This record gives sequence, structure tokens and C-alpha cells, in this order.
Amino acid sequence: MELEFYRRNSLFRLIDTERNIVLESPSDLHNINTNDEVYDDEDLQFSPSMSSSPYITTMLTLMPPPSPESPWTLSPHQTPSPSLLYQCIASLYRPEGSISSIAVSKQQGVVFAGSESTRIHVWRQPDHNEYGCLKATSGEVRAIAVHGNMLFTAHKDHKIRMWNFTVTDHIFKSKKVSSFPKTSSFTLFSRFTNTKQQHKECISCLAYYQTDGLVYTGSHDRTVKAWRLITNHCVDSFVAHEDNVNAIVVNQDDGCVFTCSSDGSVKIWRRVFRENSHTLTMTLKSQFPNSHHPVNAIALNTSSNSCFLYSGSSDGTINFWEKEKLTHRFNHGGFLQGHHFSVMCLVAIEKLIFSGSEDTTIRVWRREEEGCFHECLAVLEGHRGPVRCLAACLEIDKVVKGFLVYSASLDQTFKVWRVKVSPEERMGLNSYMDRRNNGIDAM
Repeated sequence: MELEFYRRNSLFRLIDTERNIVLESPSDLHNINTNDEVYDDEDLQFSPSMSSSPYITTMLTLMPPPSPESPWTLSPHQTPSPSLLYQCIASLYRPEGSISSIAVSKQQGVVFAGSESTRIHVWRQPDHNEYGCLKATSGEVRAIAVHGNMLFTAHKDHKIRMWNFTVTDHIFKSKKVSSFPKTSSFTLFSRFTNTKQQHKECISCLAYYQTDGLVYTGSHDRTVKAWRLITNHCVDSFVAHEDNVNAIVVNQDDGCVFTCSSDGSVKIWRRVFRENSHTLTMTLKSQFPNSHHPVNAIALNTSSNSCFLYSGSSDGTINFWEKEKLTHRFNHGGFLQGHHFSVMCLVAIEKLIFSGSEDTTIRVWRREEEGCFHECLAVLEGHRGPVRCLAACLEIDKVVKGFLVYSASLDQTFKVWRVKVSPEERMGLNSYMDRRNNGIDAM
């Protein structure tokens, strides 16, 4: 079975070998200046629509000749075809370590990246010039969230830092506003403060809820905490799962909190009216019999007439649930198959879902306008290690929609992809049924 194949063959066994190849052969990661470059449609890579399949072919490509002006590299171009246009427009190799978190502020045109170091790097969209970095006293920034001109970062010392930033005339300015929880300056009370408010293990994820001014953090200590920004105090803390909390998402429309865990479950929480406490409303699990694979990532896709929740598991599947309009319950709609190994990160934007995997690829999925049918539009290849984190934003909102996608891998590279999606026609099953009704056999 596919699941048994996954358990026996984890790609992590190959990572050390690949990392040694990268470190011993730095010439494989050449540099080319991408500043002020213009990419026409014929420069982009096209991909036909494809049905999801568990079979994946990983292709390692060679990079263009080096250029000393920029640390970025440009991917080669490949064969065109009609459904979706995409290209890796830039790639950065980081010898100091891999990036563990990415956040994009489309409003300010800024990209943030956290890593094992104490610096949070900042790049400008879309030319990838580096603005500089934010410096903290603690490293291992595993989670980043951005809202407006506020940035939230979670660090190795189990604290959250809040920053304000502005971009004026291409000049980036930032200032750390606060860090919480605060440790008492009195040794007698210091331990009490940490025990009551601070996470006991690393913070793995965080999310911001604008309406109530709350920051939610999830941790490997199995708890979720809610922090009120006005006071920087923890207003609620509860044990959310039986294992590590891996991801957290907040629905900005109604304040529902979604969490996923290594215990194989996705849970939905709601804050009690006029109180700070939270209550569990639903527990969602994979529909596979006896399947308890860790859930590594979740993503929420909301619009005026629909709401979908996606979860990525260590068996390579992506489950999704649709929210009923009357009962507000989430019903399981199906699952997407295609990745060979664990799904490590998810991003949902418009009707597209981007999934990054341990199999080194990024898949682009599109949901039908009305209904639960999904199709895989493309498989983005280029990383040599597991894709650890993703971020995306809308670049062009016209007839042809354009997206900028940012990916970071354990191969210590950070890549920028430009994706253009043609207007949605009749997808998958509808198109197939039309051909059958017209007496045309599917090839």
C-alpha cells in the first residue's frame, strides 16, 4: 500500500547525502543578477492541467553561470504548454542555515524570513532587494505572522516579539514594540511568571486575530495560548492536543481557531462569548480507516460564499472540509493525492492551494468554482530537500491572475516563483462529462 511505502521510505534518509553534495559543490549554486529583469510570457514555464497522482518525478536542474552582483539565481526555462505559466524567478542559497518561517506583507511590499539565527531578513517585492534585517536577542524563529504594519515573531526563548515597520520611498524602518511574556525582575517571582504564562517548549506556530487584538501561539508542549496585545498578558491557556501543536489558523470572519497536531487530528475552537476562555467545537480526522498520521499543516480558504479547510499529513495526503452555510459544521469533502512523502506546509489563496512536501516538490491545486472538485495544475520542482515553509500573495488581479510564491527548503535555499493562471474554464469532471455527452471519448 502507498501508506506502508511511505513509512518504509522516508526521504529524510537522503537529506544528509544531498546536503553534503551541496556543501562540497558550491559551484552548483551559481549566481545571476535578477534586479530590474523583465520576464515576458515566453520566458515563463507552462504546465498542462493534470489529475492528482501519487507518482512524482524529481528533476534536479543546473543553474546559469555565476554573477558577482547578486546572491540570487535564476532557474532555467522549460517546455511551454497551455494551462498554467510558472517560473522560479530567483533563488538564494543560505550557507548559514535553512529558513524556517516566511511571511508576506502585500500591503507594504515586504517579505520576512526567519531562521536559526537571531536575524529576521527583510526583502522588497518584487525585485528581491534586501532591505536589511531585524535583530533579536534570541534565534530559531520558527513562526512569523504579519498584519498591516505589525510583525509577530516567535523565538527560541519561548517569547513572542512584536515589531512595527514602515516603508516610505523604498526605505524600510522597524522598531521592536514589545516582547511577551515579561519575566519579573525579581528572582522570587520570575519562576512563577514563567510557569503561569510562558510555553514550556518551543513555539511552533502563531496567528493574529484582528477583531479582538489577540495573538494565538501553539507549542510542542501541546498547549495553545491567547495573548492580548493591549496588556501583553496571556488571557487563556489550554491543552489543545495529545501531541505537538504544529499549526494554527484563525478565521478573521468569525474568530474560530483551527489547530492541527502530530496526534493526527484537526480541532476547531471558539472563544466563549464575553469571556477569555475557549471551548472545543469540532474534532476533524482523516477519513482513512485506522489512519492517525501526524498533521503538519493547515490552511483556510474563505470567500463570500464558501469556506474550505485543508490539512496536510505525513502520509502525503491533503484532506479538505467544506463549511455548511446553515449549520456551520465542517464536512469532509475528500482528499488530494500526489505527494510521495509528508506534506509539510500549505497556503490557500483565491481558489489555489500550494502544498510543499518532503518529496522536494510544490504542487499547485485549483478548486472548482462551485463544488469540491480539485485538479493539480502544476508540480514546481527545483528544491533538493524537503520544502519546509511557503508563503504566497496575489500579484496581478486581472483576466490572468498572477501570484508570487515563496518557498524555503532544508537544502538551505529560498526560492521565489511567479505563477500565472489562465481564466478558469470547465474543469476536470465537468469537461469530461461534456465530452462524453457529445460522444467524444476521453483519451
